Amino acid sequence: MTESAPATDRGSADGRRPTFRRVLLKLSGEALLGERSYGVDPAFCAFIAKQLAEVRSNGVEIGVVVGGGNIFRGLAASARGMDRATADYIGMLGTVMNGLALQDALERTGVQTRVMSAIAMNEIAEPYIRRRAVRHLEKGRVVIFVAGTGNPYFTTDTAAALRAIEIGADVLLKATKVDGVYDADPMQQPDATRFDHLEYADLLRDQLKVMDGAAVSLCMENDLPIVVFDLNRPDNIARVVAGDPVGTLISGPATEPLGGGRS
Repeated sequence: MTESAPATDRGSADGRRPTFRRVLLKLSGEALLGERSYGVDPAFCAFIAKQLAEVRSNGVEIGVVVGGGNIFRGLAASARGMDRATADYIGMLGTVMNGLALQDALERTGVQTRVMSAIAMNEIAEPYIRRRAVRHLEKGRVVIFVAGTGNPYFTTDTAAALRAIEIGADVLLKATKVDGVYDADPMQQPDATRFDHLEYADLLRDQLKVMDGAAVSLCMENDLPIVVFDLNRPDNIARVVAGDPVGTLISGPATEPLGGGRS
């Protein structure tokens, strides 16, 4: 594929300029399942890639961290007796598979993409080097970060927070199956209340199972806002980047909800 020039800042589809200039999208491995029970659904990868291509065409720089739970979950394997470090390394390899699948989907839309791995595997991915990653973003390439942090005992949520801070992202976008953070599991309790805005301390104090504590603490220490939103709705990524009140904003006490209200 020939190298394309960086996209120009054309604004969003309705003429507005994006609220965020550089974003880090966290995708769970389960998100790539689509309608399958295991592995990667190419159709759902294409669904995500189409949205990212639209956002990129508006001049937004995009990094992606992808999990590996659709292939292997280290914590679950550890609970069944496998050595935790070994299980986590296997899970990291699962994220590499997912990253390559997403890269293929993105490049089919014409978006130049680089996969950067925290574990060296030079034949299929670049080694993660912060300055090189930032340069790729500046050139208009979507950068997919795989293999977590390269260390066991850390989740890909923590990897997402770390990479977002390292590349100077304006926001961490946490894609989920529900439209924000609730006070209870909305799948089990239909009357659960959704929050428009939470502070970092709320997540840590109430142990709301959105991101692990290490990831939330990293974001809090570096004043990096988090938006939790529903990935399954078309154009939600573009809406979040445009500043629409989609999902739940998690930030410090002085930050107002995006768009000033409930989605």
